[in-house]
Amino acid sequence: MHNSNDMMINEIVAKFNELYQQEPVVVRSPGRVNLIGEHTDYNEGFVLPAAIDKEVYFAIAPTNTDTFRAYSYDMKEDASFDLNQIRPSQTAWANYLLGVVAQFQKAGHQVQGFDLVFGGNIPIGAGLSSSAAVECGLAFALNHIFGFNVEKFELVKMAQRAEHEYAGVKCGIMDQFASMFGKEGHVVKLDCRSLDYQYYSSDLDSYRIVLCDTQVKHSLASSEYNTRRQECEAGVAILHKHYPQVKSLRDVTLQMLEQHKDEFEPVIYKRCLYVVSENNRVEEACHNLEQGDLQAFGEKMYLSHAGLQHDYEVSCPELDFLVDQTRNDDDVLGARMMGGGFGGCTINIVKLAELENFSRRIEAAYEQQFGRKPQIYVAQIVDGSSLAQQEIAVN
Repeated sequence: MHNSNDMMINEIVAKFNELYQQEPVVVRSPGRVNLIGEHTDYNEGFVLPAAIDKEVYFAIAPTNTDTFRAYSYDMKEDASFDLNQIRPSQTAWANYLLGVVAQFQKAGHQVQGFDLVFGGNIPIGAGLSSSAAVECGLAFALNHIFGFNVEKFELVKMAQRAEHEYAGVKCGIMDQFASMFGKEGHVVKLDCRSLDYQYYSSDLDSYRIVLCDTQVKHSLASSEYNTRRQECEAGVAILHKHYPQVKSLRDVTLQMLEQHKDEFEPVIYKRCLYVVSENNRVEEACHNLEQGDLQAFGEKMYLSHAGLQHDYEVSCPELDFLVDQTRNDDDVLGARMMGGGFGGCTINIVKLAELENFSRRIEAAYEQQFGRKPQIYVAQIVDGSSLAQQEIAVN
């Protein structure tokens, strides 16, 4: 696994040397998965993400100029920008970088000229947050090379604002948080309201996280996402009349919902029921990890999927099929759809010894059902954004 990452670092450094004739600092920034706690983030609830070894690498060095030069290793394109007039660009990939530079400038930091080559192996469009990895990686790198001494949590918020202002995506804070604060061998429970967080040992040494990408994106995703936010707000409004302390679904208990069920439209009730139940599941899942009860943890993943499928209704036939394929498989602890829904990935926890069999079986079944192959990615949990320990190839 790790050798391919090292090879990629070496290639990116070589490209940097070729383009800019100097030695760079190298930073790595990971993508993320979310083990449980889906669609809870914008309801001020709990999530349980982890950083994974699908990463973006940054070879970077300061220059004594007013210019920021960047080369995208994945797109094989370069671009150059005047640091005195940073604004959104026509070049889509550059906006994730420009947004971060703009945040440092807004915070009163003097960003001087620098050269950058970046690229990675996070699959795009699979819901592993490649954009957050790019934002966090550059924020970490600039903070390092210029010695701004910005706290890591502030870097996370800057990366999130970069996404809002330059990519136009009103994301929650989970993706950037997980990319920056990931910890090898641990998942991290984040309270999306207080931003308190706690690490839990994930003791998955004999397992791997396997992502099965449906390779579909149903067009419903963005419109339905906004609809779900409104449906959740509608539920909060009903309960707020009875319980003034209820400001978001985070403050709601199953008892409150039950007691006022007849005031809800059935659909709004189901949406709220899912979110409140899912928050409870994240809490329980963390207890399962503390007790080393991985079976119970896996069960929570299946329950999460059932809620997303039937109550929150953001799944799709492809996702449901992939999850159903694992239900009677003793080598799979748990599986569920991950992310916004209507396509993207399922996340599965699979015995290391059975990875090949699992992948083969899932591929064959999916192809027979839908006439296309799913993409399968195997991942391990790693540290968040950091300086890369380069294994420079010695010839």
